[in-house]
Amino acid sequence: MKGNNKIIKILITMLADAALVCVSMLLAFLITVDNPTFKQEFLFLTIGNVALAIFMFAITKLYFVVYSSVGLREMLKLGVSCLFIGALNAIITLLRPNGQAWVGTAVVYTVILFDLSMIFRFYKRIFSAGKHYLNTRKEGKTNVMVVGAGEAAHAILKEMQTSDKLAYKPVCLLDDDVQKVGNYVMGVKVVGTTEDIEKYAKKYQVEEIFIAMPSAEKKRISEIISLASKTKCEVKTVPGTYQILNGKVSVSSLRKVEISDLLGREQVTVDIDEIIKYIENKVVLVTGGGGSIGSELCRQIASHRPRQLIILDIYENNAYDIEQELKRTHPGLNLLVLIASVRGSKKMEDVFNKYRPQIVFHAAAHKHVPLMETSPNEAVKNNVFGTLNVARCADKYEAETFVLISTDKAVNPTNIMGATKRICEMIVQTIGKRSKKTNFVAVRFGNVLGSNGSVIPLFKKQIASGGPVTVTDKNIIRYFMTIPEAVSLVLQAGAYAKKGQIFVLDMGAPVKIYDLAYNLIKLSGLTPNVDIDIVCTGLRPGEKLYEERLMDEEGLQTTPNGLINIARPIALDEDALFATLDKLYEMAYAETDDMKELVKTLVPTYVIDKR
Repeated sequence: MKGNNKIIKILITMLADAALVCVSMLLAFLITVDNPTFKQEFLFLTIGNVALAIFMFAITKLYFVVYSSVGLREMLKLGVSCLFIGALNAIITLLRPNGQAWVGTAVVYTVILFDLSMIFRFYKRIFSAGKHYLNTRKEGKTNVMVVGAGEAAHAILKEMQTSDKLAYKPVCLLDDDVQKVGNYVMGVKVVGTTEDIEKYAKKYQVEEIFIAMPSAEKKRISEIISLASKTKCEVKTVPGTYQILNGKVSVSSLRKVEISDLLGREQVTVDIDEIIKYIENKVVLVTGGGGSIGSELCRQIASHRPRQLIILDIYENNAYDIEQELKRTHPGLNLLVLIASVRGSKKMEDVFNKYRPQIVFHAAAHKHVPLMETSPNEAVKNNVFGTLNVARCADKYEAETFVLISTDKAVNPTNIMGATKRICEMIVQTIGKRSKKTNFVAVRFGNVLGSNGSVIPLFKKQIASGGPVTVTDKNIIRYFMTIPEAVSLVLQAGAYAKKGQIFVLDMGAPVKIYDLAYNLIKLSGLTPNVDIDIVCTGLRPGEKLYEERLMDEEGLQTTPNGLINIARPIALDEDALFATLDKLYEMAYAETDDMKELVKTLVPTYVIDKR
């Protein structure tokens, strides 16, 4: 049925072209010939031109065009076809007696045929553009400024000007290239450079700003977002260059600016081949697999074809959520979800004995600094002895790789959470040196944007409830990564793992938490300290102004991935470590109040917060 409709459409178009040729011939004779007489010769010439036009339009595939999407390419094809038709007409007339007098007729005929054929084929585009022009005069349209005057901007403007479903009115363009200022893209003027965002947003009463610069560096995008945040406009951006390559740039592909856009650095990239090489066709266990980091680990591992993925978590709701997601996105995945605590040594023995995981990612941990300050025994039970249980099982059952998720809070810790994670690093270092079959590694990184308990979700909730947004100190700084970035580097670190090394991820320059709060309020279309107050509440127990990536004794060695570095291990008394761990175990489960003092004997750089 569809095939018949297509043939009918082509036949109708051919009949229309035949009529256009006849009209063009008639008009050309009336314009160029004095006292024209339409004899048999004119009839034969017209029939010949009808056949010639249909033939040329057919071989240039003009009969297979979707009229609603015609553009420059179709115009060029039409122009070439008409030029050929006109040239052939001119040659034929010159071969006739007194043919020179007919050359003008051939030229006029060619021009008229091109114009009428173009109007016929572009009528939908012309109608849509006219309709859009009239619609832009109507009330209710959102005034939009587009930053960027390249391919992405062209695609977005085209959609805004041809779609009846979009209530946007593009009022101006800005671009970094000064040479483009004064030019027009789809009838919209490039009025200035990106430095003029605030000026022209006010002049044109802009309500939304679309950043259409997918190939620009992250640092530049961050700078443009900062300029746009000085206005009260909602800011949206095209996600990335791949949108251009896939031809998917559209208004629907725009997304709201996220706080990660303000980090001002390029997205971290990893060697996928290295990751696949050691994960593909392996049994992989992720402890804490329902958490922010653990669930993203599971997502990325699932796409690297493991033989089996085992998710272990004590919190059943999180485990259920990631299970259902992976069943939907990876229906062929061999997936097993276990509800268990890493504190249970017998349960860990049972898991390793039954399923023999070859790769272990240990993400299970208590991580909230203030909460662990008031429940230090729980931090020790879960973080220290949970890690010890899983690490010993990995060694005993000869797993190939064990990766501990650590934190920069383990460096010169001022809180029990950081101190316990430092002990976890020491456990991994010690068992890793002794293990004959398993490569152990700890991966140390900073705050993760969007993870459970991180500042961004908290700030968003505070903004949604009308504020205030609370920051502990105006000068507090932290290192940040996105969840996918951190997990990608953790996966690649597993490929380098050996002998209990500690890997330190390069997270770029640290960021002021106050600036994050300020920019997040601006990106929400509000004015900081006017619409939403930012209140400094003072440092919490165990919190410090800045985090460090290394202790004084540690140095850095590089890996093939420049963003993953190796901290030089600090010598420790391994026998004393395990003897003290035995005492710590007894004290933690005896709910002893002065347990922090024993932790300090294990981590001399730990500064106990007395508040």
